[in-house]
Amino acid sequence: MIQGSMVAIITPFDNEGKFDEERYRQLIEFQIENGTDVIVPCGTTGESATLSFDEHPRVIKACIEQVNKRIPVIAGTGANNTAEAIHLSKNAKAMGADGLLLVCPYYNKPSQEGIYLHYKKLAEEVALPQVLYNVPGRTGINITAATTCRLAEIDNIVAIKEASGDLTQTSEIIANAGDKIDVVSGDDFLTFPLMACGAKGVISVTANIAPAQVKQMVTAAEKGDYTRARQLHLELLELHQAMFIEANPVPVKTSASLMGLCGDLVRLPLSPLQPASLEKLQTVLKKYQLI
Repeated sequence: MIQGSMVAIITPFDNEGKFDEERYRQLIEFQIENGTDVIVPCGTTGESATLSFDEHPRVIKACIEQVNKRIPVIAGTGANNTAEAIHLSKNAKAMGADGLLLVCPYYNKPSQEGIYLHYKKLAEEVALPQVLYNVPGRTGINITAATTCRLAEIDNIVAIKEASGDLTQTSEIIANAGDKIDVVSGDDFLTFPLMACGAKGVISVTANIAPAQVKQMVTAAEKGDYTRARQLHLELLELHQAMFIEANPVPVKTSASLMGLCGDLVRLPLSPLQPASLEKLQTVLKKYQLI
């Protein structure tokens, strides 16, 4: 279920800064029409950090309703408060989510034992397939390969989204626990090398604006056609890099706006793309014939 080309979908806001549910549903249709395998609402790219406690379940519910069981929905329900993460996760399960994406507790900087106990408690409390999310650049703490392998022994912890940028660490997980936990890339520009090592796909930022192209690369890698996958990876590299010209999701949301998919509004403390970055982004989008 948690494999292939998966999108960490953006959350559009209207001109008043409110959740734009109509546009959101249109974005979901755009993804399904272009072959995306899994929708992931309320991840980092979905601006989960600035969604209110009331908005969070509303966004997940709208996604589940619109997808209508055509493809899996893996809901972002992580938090740095274990009790809050359990609450969000139980809500997502009640609404019909197929699985959960659970970011490593941020800011607290727990020990590896604390990380283990956090995820163990979540797995015990919520009977859904769970995806660990390791993104130390945002959380301030790394889930080590040893901790991931330990968590892999828990039945409903089925995958990890690895965004550490550490190919050695990711390879260690696959080598030592690849039969118990699936690895998916959390960095678009590392998807191909990770899949060559045995990763099962990507939870992608770029797929918000180029879902068919990301799907093509992932499919080629899944089939073992590494010549074709490498070609597509290198062709997409500049676009992937442009999505991080400033803090995610500002560039990808700006791109979606330039393509007419939704508005570009982000919530503070995120701010609009700076003029120099916007100029560079427009150049890249034109190169890829997206605008």
